[in-house]
Amino acid sequence: MKIAVIGGGPGGYVAAIKASMMGADVTLIEKKRVGGTCLNVGCIPTKALLACSEMLMNVRESESYGINIDGDIDADFESMMDRKDKIVDQLVKGIEFLFDKKGVKLVNGFGKLISKNEIAVSKEDGSKEVIKADKIILATGSVPIVPPMFPYDGEKVITSDEALNLKELPESMLIVGGGVIGCEFGQFFRTLGTKVSIVEMADQVLPFEDKDVAKQLQRSFKKDKIKLLTGKKIQICNIKDDEVVANLDNGKSVEADIMLVSVGRKPYLENLGIEELGIKTERGKIVVDEKMQTNVDGIYAIGDIVDSPFLAHVASKEGMIAVENALGKDKNINYTAIPRCVYTEPEVAGVGLTEKQLEEKGIQYKIGKFEFRGLGKAQAIGKFQGFIKVLADNEDKIVGASVVGPHATDLLTELTLAVNLGLTVEQVGDVIHPHPTLSEGLMEALHDVHGECVHSVTKAKADA
Repeated sequence: MKIAVIGGGPGGYVAAIKASMMGADVTLIEKKRVGGTCLNVGCIPTKALLACSEMLMNVRESESYGINIDGDIDADFESMMDRKDKIVDQLVKGIEFLFDKKGVKLVNGFGKLISKNEIAVSKEDGSKEVIKADKIILATGSVPIVPPMFPYDGEKVITSDEALNLKELPESMLIVGGGVIGCEFGQFFRTLGTKVSIVEMADQVLPFEDKDVAKQLQRSFKKDKIKLLTGKKIQICNIKDDEVVANLDNGKSVEADIMLVSVGRKPYLENLGIEELGIKTERGKIVVDEKMQTNVDGIYAIGDIVDSPFLAHVASKEGMIAVENALGKDKNINYTAIPRCVYTEPEVAGVGLTEKQLEEKGIQYKIGKFEFRGLGKAQAIGKFQGFIKVLADNEDKIVGASVVGPHATDLLTELTLAVNLGLTVEQVGDVIHPHPTLSEGLMEALHDVHGECVHSVTKAKADA
């Protein structure tokens, strides 16, 4: 069985390796470098930079831990960028090494469907090659959205792609959009000394999370002196005298050296050949069934080009599901427990339904909550802002959770497993958690659902 994959991002390269491991003859077509947005201009490089700013914050706070550092503490922006590039290069080489060991053929070029079993690849040297396959998986990813009202030039008005390759630290930055990308970049640049303003049209940052979750992060931003302008829209934007000037709907304006537009991403389907083959789309995304197959037999689509969350781990799972079905298995994908992660300080993580979603669906629920400041481990490491929140339905099943605080993105895994398996509060709460750890907070929050949290300052309450 010959499998061809167009796109080498997290979904594409995982699908390719999985297919090869299952015995298929696999070719992956990628126009740039393997790893896609996540590895090259997304998840990994931003986390590498955030690790630098976190280290800087730790050094600045070292005196409170009894460690005195004499002299000025300088942040070398160029060295941080170099470190980020080295990490990315190493991981790209790692994927290429896996391809070589697993028997995946990598073809560099732009792939376009010319039939349900053929892909025309245009290479940089002008040559062309036709790849034939029994099954094809589309994994072309997404690109940043830049509304026409913004004078995007890649220098003064930029996207996250350019932000990751700046040569100099800007003195000031205006970030449009208070979602994951905007929050992470905003805190990184502010820690290094850039004057940061964030404009978000919703009434809070991270608009898809609950208000109490966003409030914790906004409190941190206030402490960091990040200027937050929520519930505001930009009406007009211009570049004047080497500055970006944005006029808001409240009559005020914001000026900055650079504007970072982070209002979301859109599927990349340009010149892919899907229209010619009659592949069905809705609202700019390819329509697939629960097997990840399109309406054209033998052609599958995964990742940011289908109607699922724009997340690397979702794309990877979809890639595995698509391959298994393409090679004769019967697999469905379950989107019930998708982890959401934001790598700010404090970290923000969530899974399942939020309170807002439960209320919109008319589902009755109970809340269990515990603050990190009540944990000995959190106090010991000096990281105690935030809380853990568990949401359970009337049958005691865990249907959602949020974690705001130290290592939130790591702690979420236990609750993700609980939501995915449909476990109850009692089942998970009965598990002995190690002491002293941050994970004890999960147990405390679970106990709090039934008013049985022994370390809570609130009185116990009887279950209804």
